[in-house]
Amino acid sequence: MKVVVEFTKLEHPGGIYVYRVNNKKLNNFCNNDGSLIGLKNFMGSMFNNCPNEYFHCGPRGSSLKFKTHHDIVELNGHKVCGFAKNGLMVNKNRFKDNHSKVQLFMLENDNDTVAIEVPIWLNPHEVEQYNSIFGSDEPLTGHIDVIGIEDGNIWVWDYKPNAHKEKYADTQVYFYALMLSKRTGIALDKFRCGYFDWEKAYMFKPEPIETKEIFNGSLKDY
Repeated sequence: MKVVVEFTKLEHPGGIYVYRVNNKKLNNFCNNDGSLIGLKNFMGSMFNNCPNEYFHCGPRGSSLKFKTHHDIVELNGHKVCGFAKNGLMVNKNRFKDNHSKVQLFMLENDNDTVAIEVPIWLNPHEVEQYNSIFGSDEPLTGHIDVIGIEDGNIWVWDYKPNAHKEKYADTQVYFYALMLSKRTGIALDKFRCGYFDWEKAYMFKPEPIETKEIFNGSLKDY
């Protein structure tokens, strides 16, 4: 029987990322919704089969600097904001960086959070005109701060201090969701995206990349 929270350290550029999965919560969600089995299989495989070499070259999701023009809903006091606020306070002496304070608190206290620091990538052949978008033929990579499951949807969350000042956070989270969709074989329609701080959350529903066109090296909605 697997331990409740399984973790491994990933030595990728930018630091050591501690990938954690709450197997009990993930199994419960998958037992109730068989369409999520691809998520369970993928996250289980990342403990021993993460393609670490992908993360040492090529574009990073966190470095994307173009807009993807989503219809974003801004909400004060969303539950993830409460978890962020409490995590920063409760874990203030437990970790040095605020991301860890928030992520661990959510994994330990939020019934919907199933994993944190999830390694993810997108292969060039999986998106048309990949080189035009990213200026590279190497895989796009990143680490998802928080993955939650709510009402049958997979939530891809990114913690952003001063979220209201972010210009391209929706682009980053959009591609995280797209990457996870490709890796799990789960349709993008099952995903929801968001970024947040202790005060505000910004949320949107990602659309298939096929509904977007390339414009001056970036994405623009039809």
